[in-house]
Amino acid sequence: MRAPVSPDPANGLAPDSAVLADLATEWKSAYVHVPFCRRRCPYCDFAIVDESAGGALDHGQYVEALLSEIAMESRFGPLDAVNFGGGTPSRLAPRYLVAVIEALGERFGMKDGAEMSLEVNPEDWSDEYGAALVAAGFTRISIGAQSFDSIVLEALGRLHDVGLIEAAISGARSVGIRSVGIDLIFGHPGETDESWERTIDRAMDVGVDHISTYSLTVEPGTELSRQVHSGAPAPDDDVQADRYQRFEEVSRDGGFVRYEISNHAKPGHVCRYNLATWAHGEYVAFGIGAHDHRWGLRGRNHRRPDRYLEAIAAGKRPRVGIENLTAPEQERDQLMVGLRLTAGAPLTPTAQRFVSSAAGERLIRAGILEVVEERVRVLKPMLTDTVAREALSVSLNDC
Repeated sequence: MRAPVSPDPANGLAPDSAVLADLATEWKSAYVHVPFCRRRCPYCDFAIVDESAGGALDHGQYVEALLSEIAMESRFGPLDAVNFGGGTPSRLAPRYLVAVIEALGERFGMKDGAEMSLEVNPEDWSDEYGAALVAAGFTRISIGAQSFDSIVLEALGRLHDVGLIEAAISGARSVGIRSVGIDLIFGHPGETDESWERTIDRAMDVGVDHISTYSLTVEPGTELSRQVHSGAPAPDDDVQADRYQRFEEVSRDGGFVRYEISNHAKPGHVCRYNLATWAHGEYVAFGIGAHDHRWGLRGRNHRRPDRYLEAIAAGKRPRVGIENLTAPEQERDQLMVGLRLTAGAPLTPTAQRFVSSAAGERLIRAGILEVVEERVRVLKPMLTDTVAREALSVSLNDC
């Protein structure tokens, strides 16, 4: 059975619309973490189970734990969006995905036309698998392409080739996935300007609706960090800024609109889960290492599978920490995440305090920050982290 066609999440609004961003604050979402990977990529520091290294966690056992955790959550919803991330969610058989979706629906309810999203690796795709996703109700997928250059793919430790990316995209179209996206990583030292240009051009040509772009970062404890420590070249910040700017130029001409630093969509194809998260919406989350945000509380789960499973077996939420945020702290959180949005963050008292500070006024004079229509916007996306650090320096006691 085909999934019902999801209504336009933008309701005719541009992806970067401030009105849409404000609507997203009211959306309720769920995140499900699927930790399984065929092997760990050299740049990855996520909470995963590396199955190439003998990661001994049974898929069925993990899904049963997810179902138990969902049943422990207090009432919330109905849900506007569900996102399966990881790890590699496409490592799970469709029957397991269906079981989780049904549990979420029974516990929280689903809005009509709710977005159902899954991250997919190209090597896991088959049209049979895609048809099962549509039957399960999935409305969008995000394919972990990372590059359209075989040399860069090898350097990133990916298991797929360009042909598998293109097969997954065309297959997703043929089985009726409503919204098809890809992820790209830029700035590996082995990537050249010409290589990135070819990747961008191909990304524009393959007919996707959404593109997420991420600069390669060296995270402590990863294989990449060990390589860099041993003398391998590290990513260059200036090169990455140039690559990001080039993507911005080409993607804009290709009909994509940036609605968040890393996320670009054609009209009608904003990822609701992404937008709601950066708009400071509420979401519940399940699985190892999962983080959630609701009712002024931020919680996080155990990253270690054994600790996670032990807690579930004992009938306890697998929490490793819960933070109860005061109203000023919630406003600061809203500012921190909202600065990533093209629409910006609402001009709350905390945001007003920041833009009126010496640091805020300096950023405005430099053309990095602006206040327009009761919102605070970063005009140079690659400097968002710098702006956020300055915003954090504002004392909450003064707000």
